[in-house]
Amino acid sequence: MESAVKRHAAGPPDGGYGWFIVLATFLVFGLTFGVIKSFGVFYVEINHYFATSATATSWITSISIATVHIGAPVGSVMSACFGHRAVVMLGGLLSSMGMVTGAFAQNLLQLYITVGFLTGFGYALTWTPTVTMLGCYFEKRRPMANALASAGECIITFLFTPFFQLLVDVYSWRGAMLLLGAVLLNLCVCGALLRPLSDLSDQHSAVLDRIELEDLSQPHTDLQETSRKSETIRSKVLRYVDYTLITNSHFMVYSMFGVFAALGFFAPALFLVPYARSQGIEEYQAAALMSISAALDLFGRLLFGWVANLQLVKTIHQLTVTVIFLGVVLLLCPLATTFTQLAIFSSIYGLVFGATVAIHITVLAEVVGVNRLGSALGFFMLIRSSGGLLGPPLAGYFIDKMSNYGTGFLMAGVALILSAFFLLLLYQMTRRGQDIQLEAKGSSSASKKNNEDQDK
Repeated sequence: MESAVKRHAAGPPDGGYGWFIVLATFLVFGLTFGVIKSFGVFYVEINHYFATSATATSWITSISIATVHIGAPVGSVMSACFGHRAVVMLGGLLSSMGMVTGAFAQNLLQLYITVGFLTGFGYALTWTPTVTMLGCYFEKRRPMANALASAGECIITFLFTPFFQLLVDVYSWRGAMLLLGAVLLNLCVCGALLRPLSDLSDQHSAVLDRIELEDLSQPHTDLQETSRKSETIRSKVLRYVDYTLITNSHFMVYSMFGVFAALGFFAPALFLVPYARSQGIEEYQAAALMSISAALDLFGRLLFGWVANLQLVKTIHQLTVTVIFLGVVLLLCPLATTFTQLAIFSSIYGLVFGATVAIHITVLAEVVGVNRLGSALGFFMLIRSSGGLLGPPLAGYFIDKMSNYGTGFLMAGVALILSAFFLLLLYQMTRRGQDIQLEAKGSSSASKKNNEDQDK
């Protein structure tokens, strides 16, 4: 009984071993989304090797992105059933296996299955449980911990893009992919670092602790113990499958923003290196553009995350402005034709992209409430997966039709500007709801005053 009481009272440590969880999450961000961003180097080589279209090659990345999003709720549920450590280590093995087998692919279909689906599903099993575990270890320092962890995506993109280009030049794309598969095994090490925290900061575990304390004096049969464990798993799983969210109009409007934003989020990272190469820029300079973008992405996340914490403006207003600005920047990209011009574009793009990523989850929390964020994040990523799946191939379709990589950036820019209209709609819906509440409150106060006057 003493251990149960101590476990409930301890709370998130906000430090200590939690910094190893930050390190694990840092590496997971980098070895999942960082690798996806850096894959443009492989895109060029695979496109030439199989002599195929931009649309066909882009499906590799789009399937991977969509699988990460679709698999996010699966990773959450599996970690609730089998533990975060085991699920993340399994995800690391699947990610590595997909990349290694992809190195021996004889056609694009095999790359779709291996690098696209298998590696993408492995990413989903590593990313979601690790981010969830980070939230369990931090409370007061959670914003700082999340900022440090998400920096892994930027820093590893910065380092890996030129590194991948070097590996491709020395070992060909197949050899480089084999080595990348070995690197991805480090995701298993990240999983091993996820030591379970005895005090989980959620309502369900608190309820279960109280049940446990109340029942300590009663004899338990094997059947009772099995029923108790089933309820534990059921309570944890229900946290991630709150289906009532689909009846929340505000959430669904924000999810539509996510779909259109995803159409434009992932295509630029995939086509930036090929676009630069098509303009006659040397391969290592082209790879350096992604590193420049990643460096400014990191700066943008930290700077605008800090600005959001100051609460000088509403976060939904800040998100709307950054999304529109990001779309405009992408529309201007085809005007850049030299390395200097593309370096300037990459800098601005990375900065504004970081500003957008820094606050879009914060807005989601404001839409659904912090208590439903875990479930909402899974559903949001699931709905957004359609945009992540279709974005790169749609951009590739325009590239093939126009024989110009610049048209892919135009498509992404238009999609992002369209997504901003859903943010404006969401703001109007929220404002109207607040006005109705104020009117109802005013009517209630007037009615109460009239009743008091009548009583007098």
